[in-house]
Amino acid sequence: MIIEEISLGNNERGAMSRRVKIAVIGTGRMGSVHCRNIVQAIPEAELVALCDIRLEVAQELAAELGIERVVRDYHELLADPEIEAVLIATTTTAHDFIIKDAALAGKQIFCEKPLALELEKIDSVLEVVEKAGVKLQVGFNRRFDKNFRQVHEAVANGEMGHPCLLRISSRDPGLPPMDYLRASGGIFLDMTIHDFDMARYLGGEIAELQVMGNVLIDPALNEIGDLDTCVVNLKFANGMVGCIDNSRHAVYGYDQRVEILFSDGFVAVGNESENMITKGHRDGFHTSRLTDFFMQRYAQCYIDEVCQFIACVRDDKPTPTNGEDGRLAVLLGHAAWESYREKRSINLKQFEQEGGSR
Repeated sequence: MIIEEISLGNNERGAMSRRVKIAVIGTGRMGSVHCRNIVQAIPEAELVALCDIRLEVAQELAAELGIERVVRDYHELLADPEIEAVLIATTTTAHDFIIKDAALAGKQIFCEKPLALELEKIDSVLEVVEKAGVKLQVGFNRRFDKNFRQVHEAVANGEMGHPCLLRISSRDPGLPPMDYLRASGGIFLDMTIHDFDMARYLGGEIAELQVMGNVLIDPALNEIGDLDTCVVNLKFANGMVGCIDNSRHAVYGYDQRVEILFSDGFVAVGNESENMITKGHRDGFHTSRLTDFFMQRYAQCYIDEVCQFIACVRDDKPTPTNGEDGRLAVLLGHAAWESYREKRSINLKQFEQEGGSR
């Protein structure tokens, strides 16, 4: 089902009368980005409190942004009836129980991906959220990229016939720290999870996948059972076929491309560079580097996704990336690991019926 997306222009956003009071739980790398965005770029939200078990980190950010309330225990915020929504940007291992507590407290919830690494925990979370009747939005920020949205619209309106072939190239400029990788769930649940969601956003439900991968950059990944290079072949329920290619080590920058071949045409989204200048010399033509960090490439998306969450809370509309989207992305991640280990194609429906665990 395609959920109607809310588009808010600057004039509309500035004219809104009711501001949604929101608290951020987790003020590390992503949490701090969201806090600054809410204060500086989302006038329809009011950031009223921060929470982090590292109290000094939250206090430093609060001082920068002029936020008076800072707590170590998030339960203090959940007990406050004036706080309508929470944004959860803690470590992944804390997501499930914080979501449950927030839902039981009647708070509307935005949570960074993934909801959890284990499907059993996600199912338990979604059950509590549904019973509580609160909203849950998962932070799949790439859906809010203006270019990817146009590709989505080209599929939805059928302007170029039916889609036949999808390709997603997603390559990081370098490996994250090893401590992060050990707890990440591996490449398919940390990196490819965004591409699985993008594939579903553009092509619909995925029926089957098959993986090939290897460690070609850093042998230390062998010690933790992870990969740095992989290809995931996809078959969609509508018959379209696709391919995701991932690398943890693209030395030329943060490589993010999408293309779809249709029965009557072609749509492609290329990379964003640091600038659009091309220089010609005797030795050839030269352009600038690609953006070198996901926060730079998707800076506006992080604003827009929270802006849309706030609009859904204020106007009582369904969130565009919901708990089921979060669950299916993790299911696909586990299926990818199963395919890699067993060197075979995985039928998603059968895999889920069998438990869908890694």
